[in-house]
Amino acid sequence: MNSTKERDQQDVSDSPRQSKSAVSMKQKSEPGNENQFPSQQPARKSSLFVFAATVLILGGAGLIGWMGGWFEKAGPRGQPPTLKPIPSQYDPDRVMGYMLRLCEFGPRPSGSPAMKAQQDYLQEFFVQRGANVSFQRLETRHPETGSPVPLANLIASWGPDRPKRFLLCAHYDTRPYPDQDRDNPKGVFIGANDGASGTAALMEMSHQFASLPADIGVDVVLFDAEEFVWQQGRDEYFLGSGFFAENYKANPPAVPYQSGVLLDMIGDRELRIYYEQNSLRYARDVTRSIWKTAQRLGVQAFVPRARHTISDDHIPLNQIAKIPTTDLIDFDYPRPGIGAPSYWHTEKDIPENCSGESMAAVVWVVHQWILSQ
Repeated sequence: MNSTKERDQQDVSDSPRQSKSAVSMKQKSEPGNENQFPSQQPARKSSLFVFAATVLILGGAGLIGWMGGWFEKAGPRGQPPTLKPIPSQYDPDRVMGYMLRLCEFGPRPSGSPAMKAQQDYLQEFFVQRGANVSFQRLETRHPETGSPVPLANLIASWGPDRPKRFLLCAHYDTRPYPDQDRDNPKGVFIGANDGASGTAALMEMSHQFASLPADIGVDVVLFDAEEFVWQQGRDEYFLGSGFFAENYKANPPAVPYQSGVLLDMIGDRELRIYYEQNSLRYARDVTRSIWKTAQRLGVQAFVPRARHTISDDHIPLNQIAKIPTTDLIDFDYPRPGIGAPSYWHTEKDIPENCSGESMAAVVWVVHQWILSQ
């Protein structure tokens, strides 16, 4: 499997309601596609039917023409994420330590004892950082056994009544199996990059929140069940973010979020974060302003060029909750190019293939961007 991948999207605002307000989203079986939407229920609007058919036709080729960089040369780039040293307040060793601690829990699929242990640890951690911490709880059915599975989004808040509020989010669950691993697709999936990197980065960023300006508030939200998927093409994606978005829409806060940033797969040793197409579609100003901040700081890991179209937790946030949210994601793990390896959804998604410097660079950019708003 090559390392160029694409996630597609459909308008979830037209999707039928699921139990517990979950948004039904499934993965297609085309090579290289993660977390794509299904054709779903027969009772669909005709426009969505046409869209789904188009996705199937295009997906069969395994290659979408607008994905720039497909023919980038494979091989290590050896390019650091920044042109100058990262300020000491954003600590690469500390954020790497957070990733290692999360991975020490082992695989962390939704509803597992390891997920519960991780939740307890993170609750205590964010309380120590001065946050008000709560859990938004929901329940789903295990797609294999039908038994109930408890889910919980973790919400850590700083300054919830301040006039400028920002949503910073990641998913903290891991996929049940490394389904893209050619040698052992039912093996052990640690999810260092795809699961722990975004969470670790938000842990690192939280060290800055005690000194936020008096008019800025931040919520860190860790979504459960981003990929509680046991069978490709059958099971639902984005249960936690879908539930969060539905509740935000039904019960809008007194001070709404000004915008949101999703961190996903930002720990790559060879970090390159391109504009994501859905982020440009729904949150163009947010997206471009973050890249301008990166350019000002000399963080060359942010590439001002569109590459992937990705369905991720930012889709329900944009479409249902109407929170303009951008997705910061390096979907070429470890690098793009024909013949390049791919660690995505394999047993090689481990801390040894990640970088504290990459995560710290992203933390630097996002924190400075918030301060500039």
